[in-house]
Amino acid sequence: MINDLRESDSGFYQLRVEGSKQSDAFTFISKAPVTVKGLSQKPTVVIPPLTAGQQSTLTCTAPGLCSGSAPDITWSWRGKTTAYKSEETQRHTSTLTFNPLPKHHSTSVTCTVSFRGDITTEETQTVNVSYVKEVQITGSRKVTEGETLSLTCSVESFPPSLITWAKMSESDLQEDTDTFTQDQRTGALSIYNVTAEDSGQYVCTATHLNKTHKMRNVTVTVIYIRKPQITGCTSVNEGDVLSLTCSAESFPPSVIMWTKLSSNTILHNGTGSATLVIPNVTAEHSGQYICTANHLTTTLTERVTVTVTLCS
Repeated sequence: MINDLRESDSGFYQLRVEGSKQSDAFTFISKAPVTVKGLSQKPTVVIPPLTAGQQSTLTCTAPGLCSGSAPDITWSWRGKTTAYKSEETQRHTSTLTFNPLPKHHSTSVTCTVSFRGDITTEETQTVNVSYVKEVQITGSRKVTEGETLSLTCSVESFPPSLITWAKMSESDLQEDTDTFTQDQRTGALSIYNVTAEDSGQYVCTATHLNKTHKMRNVTVTVIYIRKPQITGCTSVNEGDVLSLTCSAESFPPSVIMWTKLSSNTILHNGTGSATLVIPNVTAEHSGQYICTANHLTTTLTERVTVTVTLCS
């Protein structure tokens, strides 16, 4: 028996029988050719499904299990001999136990088997690790009415996660009321020509391997202003009280000012709304009054004509 065969062991072999005396030896004439080829087999590496944070064991089995000396089996990661725990469970098998992390995904692990006579063979496989990281939302949360709301929800994971967007109800922020169509690959949400009704809380959900792992909320604010509205009686009797209220629905709230035509004097102002009160009116209070709503860079005005009737 020849253990640890090498290519140099190739040749012709004859059977020789030897007795107790040298004269009793006999060599058969026929020769048996033996050809030893170089090692072409590779180790068998078994990688189970890997999940980040869950301890797993890789197995490497050397080729050629029939006979011979036990080989040396080493593991390497990214070209460097691993420092992870490696155990030789059998003469020709080695295991590597470690805790997979997201950084291990798509990396290469190599099992090298070294036999006597400087004969080595190796097998390299790519490691796939299932993982999911934190949800990230990018894009402007504040938009002006009429513009486009564009938000992107992303989560680094393997396999890729399914991204969905929903708007929360105002009465119960735990209940999804509207689910929006978006690019499920990139998680991009676009709402064109936004209105004030599009303001509110939106939730991005990442579903990974059929399980909802991550959710993140974001508050969307739509900047808008409506035309000022004036309420109150514009026709009063002399001596009565004139009371007019001007309001402008907007976000953020507008600054409301009352003035009289041909006068720069501010009669009254307020935020969101302003009530002009003139007690004991006289005929001189008749005329046109102007309500001005200042909203960021926008200014809107509304006018009203006040008539004071003289008592006979």
